[in-house]
Amino acid sequence: MNLDDMTPTQIVAELDKYIIGQNDAKRSVAIALRNRTRRKRLDESIRDEVTPKNIIMIGPTGVGKTEIARRISKIANTPFIKVEATKYTEVGYVGRDVESMVRDLMASAIQMTRSEMAKAQEKEVEQRVEERLLDLLLPPPPKGDKALDEATIETREKFKTFLAEGRFEEREVELTTTTRPPQGIELFAGGNIEDLQETIQSLGSMFGPKGKKRRVPIKRAREMIREEETAKSVDQEQVIEIAKERVEQMGIIFIDEIDKIAGTKSGHGGPDVSREGVQRDILPIVEGSKINTKWGIIDTTHILFIAAGAFHVSKPSDLIPELQGRFPLRVELQELTDADFLRILQEPENAIVTQYVALMNTEGVELIFEEEALKRISEIAYTVNNQTENIGARRLYTIMERVIEEISFTASDRSGETIRITSDYVDERLSDVFESEDMSQYIL
Repeated sequence: MNLDDMTPTQIVAELDKYIIGQNDAKRSVAIALRNRTRRKRLDESIRDEVTPKNIIMIGPTGVGKTEIARRISKIANTPFIKVEATKYTEVGYVGRDVESMVRDLMASAIQMTRSEMAKAQEKEVEQRVEERLLDLLLPPPPKGDKALDEATIETREKFKTFLAEGRFEEREVELTTTTRPPQGIELFAGGNIEDLQETIQSLGSMFGPKGKKRRVPIKRAREMIREEETAKSVDQEQVIEIAKERVEQMGIIFIDEIDKIAGTKSGHGGPDVSREGVQRDILPIVEGSKINTKWGIIDTTHILFIAAGAFHVSKPSDLIPELQGRFPLRVELQELTDADFLRILQEPENAIVTQYVALMNTEGVELIFEEEALKRISEIAYTVNNQTENIGARRLYTIMERVIEEISFTASDRSGETIRITSDYVDERLSDVFESEDMSQYIL
């Protein structure tokens, strides 16, 4: 189902398939996403006045903040990127400037739009690929020889059948590969070192050899020709135009670890000054500004920003007031309990237990987790989180790896076996580590 057709209830239901609990966060995100669709339906006289209500998600690591972002990107048929605030530096420092997040979003939109347009032309592209492969296998006869022409048509039809049946996959043909010239010179468009590097590479291909003959199997030739024909079937200018509209009207940027650039009011000068500089650089983008990219000017006024952070050391009020004001919605995610851990092990569509069972099935080993064993794993994960660093649901992966390490190592030699994981087996695998706080700190 397209995101435009999904109600907030349906969006939450989709997130429920993969994320346990955190209903407040899911509801806030669902409303924000639905408001994008509602805004598109407004009359033009008021549409531009409705700006996104940006969200800050606050909660310890491993409780689902990033997973919510991942799932949004799956269900939202809109340009979406996830970035980490710690990757950016203040203007004047070496590193990525904050405007690159908008360029990355545009690049994502370009790729998405190009793929959609190429898919619409898929049938025609496949026909052209087939014709070119037949030309390589059976070059057209010289004009004027009717008898040879008829024989070639008959043979061509046979070859078409053989191609469809996969008989020629390993036969080698001589293919001339071409280097596509760049779509114009973009040296001064982006004002960014990454764009400059791309342009230099483009210049190299522009003045380099245009064609090169290679002998490749039909299987590989099909891929290469399909790539060329797909590129020809898509109008690059139209791709850029559609992608730009999507970014400006429906784009979503998820800024993770925003707490790492918040000042801690500790009185230390250096690092906090740099962090505040990054915040001040992010501010105009979130407020709405025009960013120069190699695809043109992008207006960020209606891009939805979702920020997330654990805020262990700092707190949201440590962000500069102007930036706080641009994230009017705050939602707190709760710490996970052992009951939550048990649900995480079993309920999501990508549940951890399901993953391990599927992995062992590839070796012919049937893995069965008893309910009591899963409860024990959940209890241990919760206790270790409380005794050491709380890393949320990520602790489950560490503990599960420890539990089935021996089985995983020997599975290749145990095909046909059925192995039951009991609570006693869990204790046997973890007791020595779990009982020692020092050992659990380093191993679990």
